[in-house]
Amino acid sequence: MTEDKGLILLIEDEPQMRRFLRITLQGYGHRLVEAVTGQEGLTQVATRNPDVVLLDLGLPDIDGLEVTARLREWSQVPVIVLSAREQEEDKIKALDAGADDYLTKPFSAGELLARIRVALRHKAMQQSGSEESEFILDNLRVDIVKRQVFIDDGEIHLTPIEYRLLSILIKHAGKVITHRQLLKEVWGAAYVNQNHYLRIYMGQLRHKLEADPARPRFFINEPGVGYRLRIDIEKK
Repeated sequence: MTEDKGLILLIEDEPQMRRFLRITLQGYGHRLVEAVTGQEGLTQVATRNPDVVLLDLGLPDIDGLEVTARLREWSQVPVIVLSAREQEEDKIKALDAGADDYLTKPFSAGELLARIRVALRHKAMQQSGSEESEFILDNLRVDIVKRQVFIDDGEIHLTPIEYRLLSILIKHAGKVITHRQLLKEVWGAAYVNQNHYLRIYMGQLRHKLEADPARPRFFINEPGVGYRLRIDIEKK
C-alpha cells in the first residue's frame, strides 16, 4: 500500500494537464482534489484544508494572481504556481501576491515533486513554531538566540546586515523571496529598487558560508526574481 504523503489541491482548467498531474501525484502517494475555476479552488481550500495548492494562473473565472491574494487573506497553505507565463514580471507578481514557488510549463514530474517536498518541509517548519532556537542545514548551523553562525562547528563572523539577510532567508527557508521583499525587509521600503545591495551582500554571504561560492548549495539565485535558501540538500 502506497504511503499517504499529503492532500494536494490542484486548481487547473486544462484537462490534459490535470490528467498528467493526477497520474504523477497519485502515483507518488498524494491524495488529490481538483478544481477547474478559481472560485471553486478557494472553496476547496476552505473545506478540504489541503497540505499544498498547485495553482494555474490562467483560470476561466479569476486570474490566479487574484486567487493567491484572496487566499493569503485567511490561509497560509503553501501555494505553488504552475503557468505557461515565462516572463520574470509574472513570477515576481505571483510571489509578491503570496505564492511560495513558481514552475513554468512544461516541467518534469521530478521537478514538481521536489518543489512539493520543499513546500511540505517549509510548512512543517512553520508549524513547529517560531520559537526555534537553532537552524541547521547540512554543515551550516545558526544559533538564533545568540545570533551566532557556524560552519562545521567553526564560528563565522557576519556583519549586522549580513546576519539580517541570513535571518530573513531562514525565516522563509525553501521559498523564493523576491528582490523587493528582501530589500524591504533588510533595508526598508526606501531601498526596494537597490538590487545592487543584494548582489553585494549575497556575494559576501556566499563567500563566508559556501564551500564553493561560484557553485552555491545554500543561497540559490532565481534569475531576475530573487533568492531562496535551499532546504532540500542531501547530507554529505
